[in-house]
Amino acid sequence: MTLLFQIIFTYPFYLTVFCLLGGFIFAFVLYYKSTKTKDVSTGVARFLLALRLLFITLLAFFLLEPMLKNVSIEKEKPLLLIAIDNSQSILQNKDSAKIKKEFIEGLGAMGEELTEKFELKYYNFDHELRAGKEVNFKGKETDFSGIFNEIENNYSNRNLGALVIATDGLYNKGQNPLYSNKDLKYPVYSIALGDTTETKDLLVKKINHNQVAYLGNKFPADIIIEGKKVKGTKAVLSIMNNGKKVGEQKLDVNADSYLQTFSFIFDADKPGAQKYNVFVTYAEGEENKQNNSSSFVVEVIDNREKILILAEAPHPDIAAMKQSIEVNQNYEVEVALANEFNGSLKPYSLVIVHMLKWSTGLGKAKLEIESNNIPYLLISGNSTDNFPGLKINGPSGKTNDSEPIANKSFSLFSISDELKAYMKNFPALKSPLGNYQPGNDMNALIYQRIGVVETENPMLYFTFNSQQKAAVILGDGIWRWRLRDYADHGNFNMFNELMNKTIQYLSVKEDKSFFRLFTKKLFSENENIEMDAEVYNASYELIKDPQVSIEIKNEAGESNTSTFSNANGCHLNIGSRKPGQYTYEAKVTVNKVLFSKKGSFTVKELVAERINTVADHQLLYNLSRQTGGKLFYPNQLQKLKEELLNKEDIKTVSYEEKRLRDLIDFKWIFFVLLAFLSTEWFIRKRNGLY
Repeated sequence: MTLLFQIIFTYPFYLTVFCLLGGFIFAFVLYYKSTKTKDVSTGVARFLLALRLLFITLLAFFLLEPMLKNVSIEKEKPLLLIAIDNSQSILQNKDSAKIKKEFIEGLGAMGEELTEKFELKYYNFDHELRAGKEVNFKGKETDFSGIFNEIENNYSNRNLGALVIATDGLYNKGQNPLYSNKDLKYPVYSIALGDTTETKDLLVKKINHNQVAYLGNKFPADIIIEGKKVKGTKAVLSIMNNGKKVGEQKLDVNADSYLQTFSFIFDADKPGAQKYNVFVTYAEGEENKQNNSSSFVVEVIDNREKILILAEAPHPDIAAMKQSIEVNQNYEVEVALANEFNGSLKPYSLVIVHMLKWSTGLGKAKLEIESNNIPYLLISGNSTDNFPGLKINGPSGKTNDSEPIANKSFSLFSISDELKAYMKNFPALKSPLGNYQPGNDMNALIYQRIGVVETENPMLYFTFNSQQKAAVILGDGIWRWRLRDYADHGNFNMFNELMNKTIQYLSVKEDKSFFRLFTKKLFSENENIEMDAEVYNASYELIKDPQVSIEIKNEAGESNTSTFSNANGCHLNIGSRKPGQYTYEAKVTVNKVLFSKKGSFTVKELVAERINTVADHQLLYNLSRQTGGKLFYPNQLQKLKEELLNKEDIKTVSYEEKRLRDLIDFKWIFFVLLAFLSTEWFIRKRNGLY
């Protein structure tokens, strides 16, 4: 870095002459008499005159507001980024030993020879980008997009000369690199690794499946089989679950290039993470046998909410509700007649009571609902019974034809604007006639409109009594709403939304536990396993620094214990784990009371790097060509070095930075002036001039 200094003036430079002249006149007048009277020696008088001359001149000089101009010139070498593919596919060829040793050493030697011209930065990448040139070729996925994102975020304002990327051109995650590097202002030089020779290969290319299934349901899986140079091969595709064959398909390959999708339906008959192993038999002479097998994991959930519709008699309302509720796979609906039902209501998250008098028509079921705080939805016809949160005084059995109208200020949960606007088109229900006396805890979603009069009498309302949620629909015939929705829209979306939002609000359980643990059920083997915990005291106040420990066991019974960090919430990151199933138990003690949470998670294996091992050098050629770079091979590192050294448009750039600062701002000037005055005062005092 080069520094240049220059003094510039706010006022004309010639005024400095007057500063010097003023200083001389002032000093001469002060000391001329002393030299004549011989009060001090001539030498001392002249020295004092010089001190006063300098002081006055400098003082006047600063009145001209001089400034110091500082010009710094800094040279920046061009930046050369070298990114090395760290994924498994790099070693899936005959030259793997040379790549691991000779190529990596040669790349490092080339970098050292380029340091005179370039500033080097090394990266390695697989599913993520990391700084440094240390590689082990164990990456489970390849994503190019992180390279270009890193350059854009961190080097957009730098003198970026070029990017050198050493890879086989295979990617299985993120965006195609040909589309993620548009408008680049630097060339990309590719070093083409891997083998482009296509060999006989029959493989499991991809499996499309549900991540989650519900116990008792069926779920699909599509398995894509690919073949290269396998014409005439006869093979068998098998699927195993827990040591049992659950699917099989014979393959009769009639072409060298083969691609076929096979669809299977499986039963979700066991809860928990279910692993399915897929295997296609080897083709004769096949070298790469690692990609003939794959696996996938489906989390089978056994926590569907059970809903009971308890009815007085068969009714079209019941079918309409059941069909709409079961659109959501989280719910399982049972229907029973009240006079035939003898079971317990405890297993149910919600009870829908249809056309039964709340006070007298339920019998012991009403007592069980209230004693266990089971949420319920009551659908009443012409009854003027005393409903929860509402009393209706009127003649029994008399009804009004009431049309629905949405309550615009309803706030318990949100519904779409389309549903709010469409509610007025639902057919009228026969609602009880009488004087409505709502309680303080009543919250209406739908009001009644009788003729042209919009009333505040509820048609669908919600209430909450201590620990129990309830809702009431005053009127029967909601099956007509479902049919009208289909007639107007060709689907049941509006009616389904109304039913599901109502059911969801009523059936959702509030978590009142003092210790809560949050984590995913399924992780990839290259993904960090993270967990969060919340601990509450008896007043349900969040404890800030709980000491939460967790023991995690693998399938072999091996365990390790970790402690949650409280630095940023109660959080734990245990890094990645090998594929398999893991169980855990977390514990925390609050006021000498021990709380624990048990659970499990699954780490799934990633096989993307085993599927395609034929290098894609054409992609690398296109990538380099469209950015102004070139493609080289591992044995051409010398040519690459010469290309980078001789490329004329990659140059060192100079940055000039100018700064202006008032001279008077420098503190040392004050001390210089003070030194002049102090020295003069001391000499005058010593010589008796005062």
